[in-house]
Amino acid sequence: MNRLLLRTKARLRDAAKPVAEAAVGALTVALLRTTRYFDPDKTANFFGRCTRFIGQRLREDRIGRENLKAAFPEKSPEEIETILAGVWDNLGRIGAEFAHLDHIWDYDLAQPDKPSRIEFTPRTKQIFDALRDDGKPAIIFASHLGNWEIPALGAVAHGLDCAILFRRPNIESADRAIERIRAVKMGTLVPAGREAPLKLAEALQRGQHVAMLVDQYMGNGVEVTFFGRKTKANPTLARLLRQVECPVHGVRIIRLPNHRFRAELSEEVKPARDASGQIDIQGTMQAVTSVIEGWVREYPDQWLWLHRRWR
Repeated sequence: MNRLLLRTKARLRDAAKPVAEAAVGALTVALLRTTRYFDPDKTANFFGRCTRFIGQRLREDRIGRENLKAAFPEKSPEEIETILAGVWDNLGRIGAEFAHLDHIWDYDLAQPDKPSRIEFTPRTKQIFDALRDDGKPAIIFASHLGNWEIPALGAVAHGLDCAILFRRPNIESADRAIERIRAVKMGTLVPAGREAPLKLAEALQRGQHVAMLVDQYMGNGVEVTFFGRKTKANPTLARLLRQVECPVHGVRIIRLPNHRFRAELSEEVKPARDASGQIDIQGTMQAVTSVIEGWVREYPDQWLWLHRRWR
């Protein structure tokens, strides 16, 4: 009898899954379309408040709290809760800003003193100009910090030829809506999958710049240390370097007050090498992970602590 009940429950769950996915997909499409009709700043404020309220009732809130306690044992419970509230606020704002991606990046190179949502340091501009104008490929990594959708907008807006690795949402209708928005001003999009490494390597061989997020757990990845704890990192970046040696830089978009952002490019991150001089996969990913850890320590409330980074 118990076995029959379990089988029936599994069948009902399988039957309900397409319906649930269709509903979530329809809701995602409706939210994206509707949000575009409202003021982006007011919508970001509203979404931030909503996710702070809803987030504390979700399983991910507990995951985030456990991650923060382990990463920052010196912080008080009150400090942890303040950071976690900021994480949810940032996530909600990203959701609102996503619907307006086609005009979030408003920096005008011809009029650098013109009021803009975006600012960046002279050194970042110097690095960017060199990457754009040297005619050579490069790899640019990012993390789920600040608004991680924005760097691609800046690259395309100012002439940096990029192929961008991204992960498709599991729900097809939501995927179509999200990809339509991303495709407006985000260059060449390469979906994650079996063919992605080959496409990215070909892009580098053509002299393009390859961009990717590298801060999430990957079960069959290489071991790295992040906040003093062992975890697994996606080795794609280092494996690409073995095929096409080129400079590696990190990029981050920091959220500032009053709906503004600061774009920052890191100095070149040198890959690790083994005794034979070949790119060391694990050592290189550790170097990249250490850069990201430094970023997160600076702005812990802007990083996505809500996933199981350590397992």
